[in-house]
Amino acid sequence: MSAESASDAQRNRAVWTGFAPQYAEWAPKHWASTEITWGIWHAPEAELQILGDVDGLDVVDLGCGTGYFSAWLARRGARPIGVDVTPAQLATARAMMEQFGPRFPLIEASAERVPLPDASVDLAISEYGAAIWCDPYCWIPEAARLLRPAGRLAFLATTPILMMAQPTFGQVGRELLRDYFGMHRFDWPDDHSVEFQLPYGEWIRLFRANGLEVERLVELRAPADSPIPFDHLTSEWANRWPAEHIWVTRKAPSTP
Repeated sequence: MSAESASDAQRNRAVWTGFAPQYAEWAPKHWASTEITWGIWHAPEAELQILGDVDGLDVVDLGCGTGYFSAWLARRGARPIGVDVTPAQLATARAMMEQFGPRFPLIEASAERVPLPDASVDLAISEYGAAIWCDPYCWIPEAARLLRPAGRLAFLATTPILMMAQPTFGQVGRELLRDYFGMHRFDWPDDHSVEFQLPYGEWIRLFRANGLEVERLVELRAPADSPIPFDHLTSEWANRWPAEHIWVTRKAPSTP
């Protein structure tokens, strides 16, 4: 991990330490849910069919936060390991294990440098988490390293379209305010966090450079009148333009 990446991780850890009490309030609802959903509009996995059968799979959840996604997978027979850089988030995950179960390992680490062996998982996931808070030039190679041959990486993130329309302060509108070409690292002055995004072509180039083939890109459409817990985005906007998408990639199988 470079000095800049380490500094970004420290900044984001501090930000998420501040967010942790709010996410601790939301965590019981997520952990109590019996359905797997994706993103801020809770798109059902039963409809999207991103993951398939996870029974018996070794899974790493990169930027697991309060751990609810790993818990959903564990209840379906997977063997998840949650990885997150923020101790306060992992503390909530541990508390939820005590309250709801199931139990699974948690590792305090950045998704850009995970202390697990090469080829140790069948599935790597991120629902936000590493997908927007870690440098893709670091965490995508790391995810590829962790995957076994024919293993999959599936992650949900915000879209380049949203990033281009996102002002530094205030609500997303209908004008493009940021350049598409060259997008990568974004400093947010309101909370001092660091976020990452790439153009679509660069995402595909990065996947292929790390032995990952794209299987699907699912662009999520919000219900027009659905409530949203954030001030910068409206469901009306995200009903017209994709604010979230899910990449599904697969590592090449081993050769004979």
